[in-house]
Amino acid sequence: MTATHDAPASHAAHGHDHHDPNLAHHFDTPAQQFESGKFGIWTFLLTEILFFSGLFCAYVVYRYLHPEIFTYGAQFLDVKWGAINTIVLICSSLTAAWAVRNAQLNQQGWLKINLALTILCAFAFMGIKAVEYNHKIHEGLLPGKLYVHEAEREARHAQEHGGAAKHETAATAVTSEAAADAHATEARLPEPENAATFFGIYFCMTGLHAFHVLVGIAVFFWVLLRAMKGHFGPSNFAAVDYSALYWHLVDLIWIYLFPLLYLIH
Repeated sequence: MTATHDAPASHAAHGHDHHDPNLAHHFDTPAQQFESGKFGIWTFLLTEILFFSGLFCAYVVYRYLHPEIFTYGAQFLDVKWGAINTIVLICSSLTAAWAVRNAQLNQQGWLKINLALTILCAFAFMGIKAVEYNHKIHEGLLPGKLYVHEAEREARHAQEHGGAAKHETAATAVTSEAAADAHATEARLPEPENAATFFGIYFCMTGLHAFHVLVGIAVFFWVLLRAMKGHFGPSNFAAVDYSALYWHLVDLIWIYLFPLLYLIH
């Protein structure tokens, strides 16, 4: 009987608040719970950094050994779309950080708005990436055996344009021929051997990053649903904070990927 009566007193002595639904039973205080979660998310982010560091090391090695394939492959990447995606992700990091502050200040309306804006930016990023991927797939700029060599691509283009040219007028056909001749005279880098290696690295690095973006979308949807139920406030904003930290890492990785793949020729 003594042990039965002493147990509640022992819990109270350790600071457990049975009326706080946000405090897990194995933590003594909300502060301890928050710091433990913070340590856990930083440990997880460290494993992500180590994972992508291996990919960046592979990039450096291949670039040092075969710089010509990177110079050639960069011709087929659209810097405009890459720059827009960079701006989109930076804006999404701003809204994610703002959402954390909204939760801390109990600004429920702004919290929901900024979480929704973060999700919209993530979808915009994926939409632009889908446009880029669609172009690569259409052109046959794919890894390994799926790669279509330049001669075959040019033959395919000539066949497609030839079918359309049959319906042109004589004047338009002359203009098109002159434009084609001018385009042919432009300086163009020759296709190196193993050009498919570049696109293997491109799809591997950007594809894995895109997967992390999709995970971020799912996480922020979960956080938004909880925010709509009023789960977050000054004393309970850990989930928003941890999600934003993950999203900042996703943003940071793209800030490295963009210049390495799109800008450095």
